[in-house]
Amino acid sequence: MAAKKNEFYIERDISWMYFNRRILQEAMRHDVPLLERMSFLGIYSNNLDEFFRVRVATQSRIAECTGKSAQRESESAKKLLKQLGKLNAEYAKEFSAAVRELTEELEAQNIHIVKSEDATESQLAFIHAYYRERLNGFITPVLFSSVKLLDRETDEDIYMAVKMHRQGAGNTFEYAFFELPVEVTGRFVVIPGEEGHNCLMYLDDVVRCCFPIVFEGLGYTDFEGYTFKFTRDAEMEIDNDLRAGTLQKISRGVKSRKRGEPLRVIYDADMPKDLLKRVIGKLDLDKLDTVLSSGRYQNHKDFMKLPDCGRKDLKYPAWPQIVRRSLDGPESLLEKIQHRDRFIHVPYHSFDTFVRVLQEAAVSKNVRAIKISLYRLAKDSKVVRALMGAARNGKKVTVVIELLARFDEASNISWSKKMQDAGIKVIFGVEGLKVHSKIAHIEMRNGPDIACVGTGNFHEGNARTYTDFLLMTARRSIVKDVDSVFSFIEYPYTQVKFKELLVSPNEMKSKFVALINNEIKNKRLGKPAYIKVKINHITDPVIVKKLYEASSAGVDIDLLVRGNCSLMPGIPGVSSNIRISGIIDRYLEHSRIYIFCAGGEEKMFIGSADWMPRNLDNRVEVVSPVYDPDLKNELRRIVDYGLNDTSQGRIVDGTGANRLKPHEGKAFRSQEALYMDYLAENEKESLTTAD
Repeated sequence: MAAKKNEFYIERDISWMYFNRRILQEAMRHDVPLLERMSFLGIYSNNLDEFFRVRVATQSRIAECTGKSAQRESESAKKLLKQLGKLNAEYAKEFSAAVRELTEELEAQNIHIVKSEDATESQLAFIHAYYRERLNGFITPVLFSSVKLLDRETDEDIYMAVKMHRQGAGNTFEYAFFELPVEVTGRFVVIPGEEGHNCLMYLDDVVRCCFPIVFEGLGYTDFEGYTFKFTRDAEMEIDNDLRAGTLQKISRGVKSRKRGEPLRVIYDADMPKDLLKRVIGKLDLDKLDTVLSSGRYQNHKDFMKLPDCGRKDLKYPAWPQIVRRSLDGPESLLEKIQHRDRFIHVPYHSFDTFVRVLQEAAVSKNVRAIKISLYRLAKDSKVVRALMGAARNGKKVTVVIELLARFDEASNISWSKKMQDAGIKVIFGVEGLKVHSKIAHIEMRNGPDIACVGTGNFHEGNARTYTDFLLMTARRSIVKDVDSVFSFIEYPYTQVKFKELLVSPNEMKSKFVALINNEIKNKRLGKPAYIKVKINHITDPVIVKKLYEASSAGVDIDLLVRGNCSLMPGIPGVSSNIRISGIIDRYLEHSRIYIFCAGGEEKMFIGSADWMPRNLDNRVEVVSPVYDPDLKNELRRIVDYGLNDTSQGRIVDGTGANRLKPHEGKAFRSQEALYMDYLAENEKESLTTAD
């Protein structure tokens, strides 16, 4: 039976809105470089789109349920949707104000976003030529009168609705729409400007300037164009036909997503009522769906790719990734790992170190087999290429690939076929369980085998922007357990016991509860007791309740939570010993690190699991202990730096206020401090190597 949520439990989706607001607040800070602030606006918008596609879609489904058995859940979902709608409307005003403010600041920096009606004659000449050279043939208007519903359009795009008039047609108008070809040109087009001035134009406005070309030969003389976007239900209906293979079922699910029902529409508030009526009517919305009027431009996620116009001074200074000297050079990395535990902390350290481990394993005659779990993959994955090379070299290569990695299903299916063609054994996870663990096993012919356990995906792109910790070890007990995880995935009905690893859905939750209980016990015995955790999300009711129990017993609890957080700190007698902060900075905080005092003999763990029901109960997750003293010192530093961050650390108090942490003197910025430390330490490693 699932644990009941108590009165001090914040609903996951409400806490997510609070988290996304932290990103919006970062965009409103004047001490953040201007173009980075624009990027934060894009991240906020992109996050919100995905939230509606997945989480709001889920609640909308529940709200639509009928029947006595679902009445309570349905009413709860309706109440939650109203709360989300209220927060969304409130934050939308803040977002619009931020867009206006940042656009004005761009103007002050001589970066001008020119509207169609403000284009000069020379700019119009450039735009018309640009359209004929780059866009002609990529836009085909569809008359609203020709379609019953907008059921073939995807929600990843932005659309232009157009009201047209023919000369001599009186008050008779025609209406059309088309997708803006953002994939072809990007959302922003650089256009000529006066010397010293950089000019950009939204693709929307480029097309507005070219309506006579778009509708050339059709006799229209007057045009009005307004953009809109909509969000579909992204949840897939997976076929339950057991005769169909998993690969075929997921493939069909990806295709069915395109036909998901619309559940949110955002449109230009200036759109005429007669045109809006046609847009809304063709989307077939119901009363629980969200319809929002907005400004002239939609799809602000494109701010993430705003051209910098050569203004590097308006961005964060570059932090080149560091290749660790101790893991560089001609010596065998596999032998170095066999000798002692190693780590990299991306994106501070280069992910290429792990790629090199795989490349060496692919060629080394001392390697017999490689096993790895893959959740998300880069577009041109070096990891997969190394694995295919290993297979060609006669290694036995096994890859567990998760086909249900949301929004990456099509990519993962494509890669899985390529790997199978290269001779790799591909396993599509466990029926009913997502495989979210980040693990690898390298079987050696001589010497101990090697295991890798990480907090993030083996994805080169993510490793440039996500903070993740990767442990590489030859400790026999951990390596044996990692190999057993692969056996469990391949043969899920066999009984597997893990000595070192915390593995879900087996015993991870109970072991975390036991670790918290141990802190409670030690506190009552007068021993030191504390919990320090860096994590993405905490929403599991059992864990939330247990943390409240620990706080009530006097255990000090310090948490770094990036996203969803169902805890309410600071409640007398309940959570007064809990302190929570969240960091938004140039890198996405993604690593999961767990530290327990354990009576003064700290126990530390890293892994793939957040404290959410989906991670602890419904996924294959792996958390590993860390024993090496140097690695433990590193984990302690990462967490302590984050807890002491007064530059980017905001107080998570359950209200959504997200106040910056107070400080005296110069604010402490954890990501910057870590990078500078790693630079200095790498120089020392270099000098040591030279000596």
